[in-house]
Amino acid sequence: MMPVPADAPVLTTAAMREAEAACAVQGTSLSELMEGAGAAVADTAWRMAAGAPILILCGPGNNGGDGYVAARLLAGRGAPVRVAALAEPATKLAKAARASWEGPVEALDGGTRSAPLVVDALFGVGLSRPLADDLSAVLRGFSDRRILAVDVPSGADGDGVADWTPPLSADVTLALGALKPAHVLLPSASACGRVLLAPIGICANRAMHTLPGAQARAPDAAAHKFTRGMVLVFAGPMRGAAGLTAAAALRAGAGYVVLDGSERAPFSAIITESDAKFGERLDDPRVGAVVIGPGFPAGDDLLFDVEAALDSGKPLVLDAAAIEAALPRLSETPRKAILTPHEGEFARAFPQLYGSKIDRAKAAAVRTQAVVIYKGADTIIAAPDGRVAAAWPGSPWLATAGSGDVLAGACGAMLARGGDAFDAAVAAVGWHIAQAARIGPGLVADDLVRE
Repeated sequence: MMPVPADAPVLTTAAMREAEAACAVQGTSLSELMEGAGAAVADTAWRMAAGAPILILCGPGNNGGDGYVAARLLAGRGAPVRVAALAEPATKLAKAARASWEGPVEALDGGTRSAPLVVDALFGVGLSRPLADDLSAVLRGFSDRRILAVDVPSGADGDGVADWTPPLSADVTLALGALKPAHVLLPSASACGRVLLAPIGICANRAMHTLPGAQARAPDAAAHKFTRGMVLVFAGPMRGAAGLTAAAALRAGAGYVVLDGSERAPFSAIITESDAKFGERLDDPRVGAVVIGPGFPAGDDLLFDVEAALDSGKPLVLDAAAIEAALPRLSETPRKAILTPHEGEFARAFPQLYGSKIDRAKAAAVRTQAVVIYKGADTIIAAPDGRVAAAWPGSPWLATAGSGDVLAGACGAMLARGGDAFDAAVAAVGWHIAQAARIGPGLVADDLVRE
C-alpha cells in the first residue's frame, strides 16, 4: 500500500473489469487478484488497528469476498477480528472466500457490536442503486469509529455518475489496483478520507490519470524572452481580471506578455497597448497564445474580439463568456485551444451533456476539438483524443474571486511554449494548485502572482 502517487491511473468500472480479464488471459486468475486485494486490506487494517479489535463488514459480492480474505489473514496473524455479513455470498469468488474463513459470521443489523476499527467491505464499485435507508442507518451507527473502506466507501457510485453520498465516510480508503472516478469526483471523493493505492497486479490503462507532479521547467541555455513564449491577453471592461491573467502568464513562465485594451499593468514588464494595435498583434508571428474572456462579459465587443482571435489561427485560451462566443466555430478548423469553464459556464455552453463530470468533460472536448479544463474542487482536464487528468485533491483556498483568471494566464504561458495543448493544460492546473498550496490560508487571487 502506498499514498496515491502522482500520475496514478484512474479506471472506470468497465475499464477495471477489462483489466481483470486481461490479467486472467496473462495467467493471473481472479481468485489470485482477490487474494492480493484481501492481503492489502489485511495489511492496512493491521497497521490502523495497532492491536485493537477489528470488525469487518462483508457484503454479498466480491467486495465482501475481499473482506473475508482479509479476515482470514488477520486471524492468522493473531488479530482480534470479527466478521458481520449483510447477506450470504452471491458470487463464486465471494463464496470461496467465505468458505476459507473459519470464524463465526454475525448478522449485520442495528445490534451489531462495533469495534475500534471497522472495515467497510460491503459494496464496491459495481453498486447500481443507492443504499436502502435501513442499511444507511446501521452504517451511520459506526461513524464514531475509525473506518477503512475497501476500494470505495459503500454507497458511492464507483463511476461518479450518480451523486450518492455514502452514509459512512472513511478515514482511509484502499483503492484496489487503480483509482476509480469515485476517488476523484465529488461528492464521493470527500467521503473517501485518505486514499491509499494497493497495486495488486492490474495492468491499468493510463488514458485517465491523476496530475503528474508539478515541476518548474527551467529555460534552456539558449532561451530568450520570445522562445519562452509570448502571450497576448485581451482585456474586457473588468480590467483587474485581465491584469491577473497577464501577471499569471508572466509568473508561470511566459517570456513576454502583452495586455491589450488596458492602460494599467500589474507588473512593469507587461506591455500595455490600446485596442488600436489589436489586429497588428494578432498578426505577430511571435505570439504563441492568445487569452480572451477574463473580465469580458458577453456582448458584441467580445464577439468581435473572439472572431478576430479565431481568424488569426493562433493557439487560444478561452475563459468565461468567450467560450460560448467561440463555440459555433471551434471545431471548424483544427487548432490548439484550451477552454476553462467553471460549473455554471459549462452548463450554459454544454447543456445537453450527461454522465459523470469526466464523461461530460470528454464529450465537450470531442465536440469542440479543444482541451477542456472543467474547473471546480474536483477539476477534470479532458482532451479530444480521450486523455483525462483528474486534479483531486486541489486546494480549497482557490475558491476565491479571480483564481480562474490566474489559471487562464497560466494556461496561456504553458500553451505559448508550443507542444501539446493537453500537456499545457495539465501543467497549468498543476502550477495553479502548487501556488495555492504554497500560500495556504487567507489566499486571494493576487497572492498567486506575487513573488
